[in-house]
Amino acid sequence: MFFLPVGAVLLNVYALILVLARAWVYRTPLYRPMLWNILLSVLPVFILGIGGLFGFALLAAAPAVGLAVLAVTAILWLLMLPNASYLITELNQSHRRDGDPVPLWYDIILVITLAMSGVINTVFNVFLAHMFFTTSVYGDSARNFLEPGALAAVGVVMLLLGFGMYLGRYLRFNSWDLRHPVSFLRKFFAHFRTRDHIAAAAGFTVTYAVFLALIYCVVAGPMIDGLLSIERVRSLLQ
Repeated sequence: MFFLPVGAVLLNVYALILVLARAWVYRTPLYRPMLWNILLSVLPVFILGIGGLFGFALLAAAPAVGLAVLAVTAILWLLMLPNASYLITELNQSHRRDGDPVPLWYDIILVITLAMSGVINTVFNVFLAHMFFTTSVYGDSARNFLEPGALAAVGVVMLLLGFGMYLGRYLRFNSWDLRHPVSFLRKFFAHFRTRDHIAAAAGFTVTYAVFLALIYCVVAGPMIDGLLSIERVRSLLQ
């Protein structure tokens, strides 16, 4: 559990350094959208952590208020989380221009670092949500991470992430566009009137959801195994 948040922080810092160094070393304009994307990528974990802890703290004293805080936190978190996984799409190198003085090898490692920081941020967020959901619904046993309902919730989040990434990349939606629901819905339904767009969205959503789910298994799986091992040792010592 310790290495995932530390590794995520270091990966984000490294991505930030590479973005800043690109402008400084090669005397090119600072590509500010990447800085904005890094900020948006790390924001969901603060929403989940602060809102989740505050909500759970209120449950004992004021259950209705605590549940309301948790509900609002979950909605805001789901709306913001695709900003983390969205960094995968930076691999298209859209920031490069003809005659760019920055060597291609530098931009390759920059966008890979940026993309992987988004992936790890996403995994860390989903793991925290998995833990909060499992603890609140099934209890604090590590075995409950593997409850069908908990795993189904993780799967739903992955699908929502894939769809959110599609909306961001192809419809150019941002999380805050929901402040204007009429405009959002008009553009949304206009896009999906075309059958090809529906097929493309389904393919994109499933493909990216499977990718994120596999990465989640690789990264979060050993942590869950570790928690299960600790629980088994404790039960033997009692």
